[in-house]
Amino acid sequence: MKILLSRLGLDLSERRLQPEWMDQPGLDADFHRTALLALGRINAMTSVHRSFWPVIRRMAAEDPTRELRVLDVACGGGDLAVRLALCARRENLRVTVDGCDISPTAIGLAQERARTAGVNCHFFQFDVQRGVWPTDYDVIGTSLFLHHLTNDDAVRLLRTLATATKRGVIVHDLVRGYYGYLMARYAVWLVTFSPIVHSDGPDSVEGAFTANELQDMAERAGLHGATISRSWPARMQLEWKKP
Repeated sequence: MKILLSRLGLDLSERRLQPEWMDQPGLDADFHRTALLALGRINAMTSVHRSFWPVIRRMAAEDPTRELRVLDVACGGGDLAVRLALCARRENLRVTVDGCDISPTAIGLAQERARTAGVNCHFFQFDVQRGVWPTDYDVIGTSLFLHHLTNDDAVRLLRTLATATKRGVIVHDLVRGYYGYLMARYAVWLVTFSPIVHSDGPDSVEGAFTANELQDMAERAGLHGATISRSWPARMQLEWKKP
């Protein structure tokens, strides 16, 4: 597979960050919403919340009498935050999950999702690179966002997450590789007809990091002792507990 794609001109040995449709200012709200709904379905199929939840459950169990506050950064349409809140309700744990995103369209959809699900998630508009970070969250996580940033901005974000959180950081993202690229290029057609997702998916994989690159950035950001695990399909998750 690697040899075949290399012969077709695809080289994933180095990261290739490029502008994505979803990130463009002035993006049509209906197009954006359709893409967010599609990404929500993909997140459900790949069970992203099941990667996050064991970490959150474990931290909540350390002191069940105290509320554990979780923030999902760059939350998109809020599907991850809502699913985590539902997990907490199902297991009767004192966990609240909020979300933030720079897009008002994303925040609007996230609020709708929370109302429909009947969970008390607070969603607010926030620019992660310019905003003043809240410091009252026990766990700060982000999913499928890090690959949108330059290497230096990614290190800065990791450092900021480590500073802002009270107890821990979770970062879930794509792994740059040929299997993930094929999934993003072709398998996604089984899930959505969104042209944004079809265009941005392969670009996201080309702009993603490898596990070794993420580990190196975590060290540079001061997240010493961070662990990285792999999950299906072509995903990885960094977990770090604050000393």
